[in-house]
Amino acid sequence: MTVAVLLAVAAVLAAWLLFVHRGLARLSAAVAEAWSSVDVLLVQRHDELPRLVDLCRERMPEEQDSAERVLKARLAVFRAAGRRDVAALGAAESSLQAALARLLRAADSCPALLDAEEFRVLRTRTDQIGAALGDRRELYNSAVNLLNVRIRQLPHALVARLAGLREAPLLEFC
Repeated sequence: MTVAVLLAVAAVLAAWLLFVHRGLARLSAAVAEAWSSVDVLLVQRHDELPRLVDLCRERMPEEQDSAERVLKARLAVFRAAGRRDVAALGAAESSLQAALARLLRAADSCPALLDAEEFRVLRTRTDQIGAALGDRRELYNSAVNLLNVRIRQLPHALVARLAGLREAPLLEFC
């Protein structure tokens, strides 16, 4: 009788641990999926920015320094995203946004650029990607928050430690 009770308790405990682990795995997968959607937009913008910068360089030679800053920051974002270094990505993204804003402010005072259809299309596309990136960042951070809160709570903390799950970092940029 006691062996049956012990086996039943062990089975219930194993089922409960499995249930908790599966919940944590689902949250972890949601973080990975949210990261993928951020990464897709980063790649799209990475591909679009050189064309926009080249147009600015052609029509505003006095803004070469601003254009270079955008391209350097773009490369830093791409490298950080490739390493999945969320802290470095946040810093690089903030630098990119500042450099791009400076270049676009200069472009706003250049009639040759404002009249160019290609520039307007690229700028609109870049703005759309930037807005979508902000939305996806919020979704990523929401998924991270759910995972991190769960990992901090008992008994999930014990299961997370046994499974090697760690808290995920938030993606923060201006």
